[in-house]
Formats: sequence, C-alpha cells, structure tokens
Amino acid sequence: MKQRILINIHYLEIGGAESSLIGLLHSLNPAEYSIDLMINDKRGELLKYVPDWVNILDIPQDYSMIERPITEVIKKGYIRIVLARLWAKYKFRKYAKKNNPKDGSAIFSYVAKYVTPLLPDLKQSGEYDLAISYLTPHNIVLDKIKSGKKICWIHTDYSAIDVNKDLELPVWNGYDKIVSISDNVTHNFTVVFPELKEKIVKVEPVLSKSLIERRADEFLPQDMKREGDEILILTIGRFSYAKNLESIPFICKFLREKGLNVKWFIIGYGGSDQYIRDAITENGIDDRVVILGKKENPYPYIKACDWYVQPSRYEGNSITVKEAQILGKPVIITNYPTAISQINNEEKGFIGPSDIEEFAEFVSNLLNR
Repeated sequence: MKQRILINIHYLEIGGAESSLIGLLHSLNPAEYSIDLMINDKRGELLKYVPDWVNILDIPQDYSMIERPITEVIKKGYIRIVLARLWAKYKFRKYAKKNNPKDGSAIFSYVAKYVTPLLPDLKQSGEYDLAISYLTPHNIVLDKIKSGKKICWIHTDYSAIDVNKDLELPVWNGYDKIVSISDNVTHNFTVVFPELKEKIVKVEPVLSKSLIERRADEFLPQDMKREGDEILILTIGRFSYAKNLESIPFICKFLREKGLNVKWFIIGYGGSDQYIRDAITENGIDDRVVILGKKENPYPYIKACDWYVQPSRYEGNSITVKEAQILGKPVIITNYPTAISQINNEEKGFIGPSDIEEFAEFVSNLLNR
C-alpha cells in the first residue's frame, strides 16, 4: 500500500527552498507514495514543475491571507486575520524593544502563533502516514493536520538570525523529527536549541539533475550576451541583507581596475533593488553590472555565465550554488558560516574571505589565473 504523505509550503515562487522541494518531488516514486501538496497561497513560477502525479490540495482561502499585504486582506474581508497580524506585529515590537534582535526573523513566529488558531481545520482530509512542514514557521502542520508522524525542515543558518526561543521551542518540539540540510546548519541550530539535538536528521537538498539540465537548454538568454572577450559573472538571490548583493558593484569595479573585462549579471527578486542600483551609480559602473530581475527559468543564464559568484553574508545550504555546480560552472562564495558544507578543498569551487575588499582581491586572483 502506498504511503500517504502531505507536504506543506507557503507558495512556489522562485527560491532555494522552493526549488529543492521541486527536486524532492521529482525524486519520489509515485508507485510508492501518494503525495498531497498543500500550498498556503497557490502562486509562483515553480507551480508548473510540480509532477503531474502530485495532488495539489484545494484549501480555504484563509491560508493565503497569512502573508498577503494587509490592505488586500482587509479588502477580502478577513478582519480577524488582519487583527491577529497587527497584534503579532505589536507583540514582536515589544520583544524587539526588550531584546534588540539583529534582524526581524522572530516576527514570523508571532504571526504563526496568532493567525494559525483562526485558520480552518484540515483534519477532514483524513490521516496521513507522514506530514511534512517544509518551511518555518511550522505551526500549521502541527496544529491543523492529522498524521501518524510529523517532520519539519530547517533551511536557515540560525547563527545569522534572531528568534524568540520561548515561542519557537514548543513548535519544534511537537515534531517527531527535524530535518537539517547540512552539518553546519545542524550545529548552529543546536547552539540555539540544544534540547532538540536528538530529533535532528540530515538530508541534503535534493535536486533533479535531469530537470535542471533540461531547463538549461530551453533558450539562449538574449539579455546576457557576451561582447568580445568579456568574462560573464552571475549571481542569483533575493534582494535581502543575507545575500549581500549591494557589494557586487564594488567588487566589479575592483576587478575592472585590475584589468579584467568583466560584466556582472544579477538575477534577483523579492522587494526593491534600489539599494543595489544606488551602489552601481556610486561605483560608476552602470554598464558593467546588470540587474536582470526575476527570471522564471534561471538555468540558461547559469549555463551562459563563466563564473557563478555568491557573496552572501549567510546561507543555509545555497541551492543556486548547487545548481551552478550541477551545470559545471566554477563557483566562488564568501566564507559564510555554512560555506564549507558546499565547497571543500576547492572541490567544485572556491571559498573566499567574508571581508568584501579581501573577497574582491580573492576573486581577482582566481580570474587572473
């Protein structure tokens, strides 16, 4: 008899965790598993890559209101969810004022705490053999799904974010197992949550090599053409502090001053890119750093580049780095806390210093080999 499994994720927009979920689904055998995919907000470019045999559940629209803009939630009449989200924001501000966290990651647990009780119960879907919560916060699968076993995923480097441990611990503790994507992620997570060490199992992100290679051949990117002897560099990431994309114009200028004819392309998404454009203007290289924006299929761009560079401040286990490695591209990354889990002894790439000036020199030396 097939194992009946539910997997929950927020949405399927372009992102590392989302891409790894698509890879996981493609690796499963439909003869062995019956999969229900629960997407809180059924949107995103990666929806089309969900295997046909996976059943995408129809769930109440309430779930899509968790992360939608407040104005939209008001217009649709979900006033209780609006009030819960505003209360969560208020509680987070009180927490932040007292604890001075280095980032705003803790707010997601507050939203989950106050919004989840208002969502319709989904236990009428029956009991699953296994229920998986693929992205934090993990309250929904814990509270709304009936299953014999429940597991959840860690995709984040917990040394780089701040969370309210008292709020998160009971949720993590409600799961039978916690899946970590690398040894470094495990270490940094257990520094925060030492009592959860025995629950953790490591599962490296699963990517479908055949799917990535097939998608890489879908087209030739006309907006990433080489001119003359240009060295084409590519970076992919969300417009966020973690990805450190604003450092790229400085690095690119440094390389140009070293005599390297580089052109750097950025595929980015998730918010404003103005801070990167400002850095481009400040460094006077408007024609050398090109922001391509969001791309539904980034793989032809990876295939077209000469080097893939990830200057991140922190990563869990970067999916784009793995994808570049699958497509045979030399990779350069900064020495973020989990870097060694992706590149070891210059195998499939290079780890450079975290200091951006030193990293620029490091990249220059590699490109000048």
